[in-house]
Amino acid sequence: MKKIIHFSKFFLPAVVISAVLILSGIVRTATKGINFGLDFKPGMIEEIRIAPTVLNVSYSGANTVSLDISSSGIDVVISGVGAENQTVSLSFADVKKVSALVAELNKIDGVSAQLVKDCPIGSDGLFSDSTVSTKLSSTPLSLHASDSSVRVTSDQIREAVKGLEGADVKATGTDGNASFQIRTGIGKDGSQKSIQDETKIALASKFGAENVVIVKSDFIGSQFSKSLIRDSIILVIATLALIWIYAAIRFHWDFAMAAVIALLHDSLIMIAFIAWTQMEFTTTTLAAILTIIGYSINATVVILDRVRFDMRMLETKNFKEILDSALTRTLSRSIITTVTTLFAVVSLLVFTTGSIHDFALALLVGLISGCYSSMFISGAFIAFARRSYDGNYDGKEKAIASKEHTFSMEPQV
Repeated sequence: MKKIIHFSKFFLPAVVISAVLILSGIVRTATKGINFGLDFKPGMIEEIRIAPTVLNVSYSGANTVSLDISSSGIDVVISGVGAENQTVSLSFADVKKVSALVAELNKIDGVSAQLVKDCPIGSDGLFSDSTVSTKLSSTPLSLHASDSSVRVTSDQIREAVKGLEGADVKATGTDGNASFQIRTGIGKDGSQKSIQDETKIALASKFGAENVVIVKSDFIGSQFSKSLIRDSIILVIATLALIWIYAAIRFHWDFAMAAVIALLHDSLIMIAFIAWTQMEFTTTTLAAILTIIGYSINATVVILDRVRFDMRMLETKNFKEILDSALTRTLSRSIITTVTTLFAVVSLLVFTTGSIHDFALALLVGLISGCYSSMFISGAFIAFARRSYDGNYDGKEKAIASKEHTFSMEPQV
């Protein structure tokens, strides 16, 4: 017979350790707070590039002319009353240099293109500032191109915007193809234009206004961020409530409560970790918490099912012995499942950056906590709830357990 490990001896120390960790997380959250990402607080996220202006395009005429710019080419859309609506497509595969593009644009009636700097058009094509309309007028529209000689680092960008409220910088790409994601809080008057202006002025003072390009921007208002926090809390509570209902129907109220307590434990441990490390809490982090809730309940249900099976099969009147037997028999399954999942998570942790890296780090903590709580925290609660059965686990209880298992097979562990 397989040797039984007395897990029940460690229930109390495990509960004490978890309580200390959770309380430290609560204290840290109360004093330092959670480092909420822009998803949960008002502000703006902008993607900017530092790239030279290579040509200026203007239009003088009665029609409406606009440019549709992509990485593969430029479409010049001409429309207007009395005009023959047409689109002139210029592919970068055919027009490989800025000077050649200028020559083609000047062939269009009313369009004037002025070369500022000639260079090959790279794989990312040309781009313009998203805050400026691509509808052509007498005021020149500046187009920019990547330049391998322009080497800007995230540290330089961070230094330029350090005066902005809550500024955070992340870099993507390399050398001349680099772009930077800048997150900032609410500006002086709380408007989108105010934040954009402050960011652009800060960057222009260091890199020159003609070289700063805002590729895209997203603004999150205070009302939206508050509603997102509220909805996230409701989502987690609703998830736990539905899991409790399922477990109560599937097993018994105390088994269901043990499962929910284990899930709450995992969520609070992850939040404590986030509070202590000041990892940015975003919707990706929330997804990690919900992922762990799903993973942990699966591991817990397997153990509970084994406990219920052993209630029928084992000849013992001590409920802790039943728990020890169930935990021992599911131990290898719990370890193997956790370790194999950790392989994928550690790969993400090592080979990714940004939000995916944070997601993997949160999952790593959650997986370890989920395996631990399924065995010790849920087990401790069930042992406490059924402590009156010790030495009094009579035939009536066995009959109830047997009836519950009339149509059940031995759980696969």
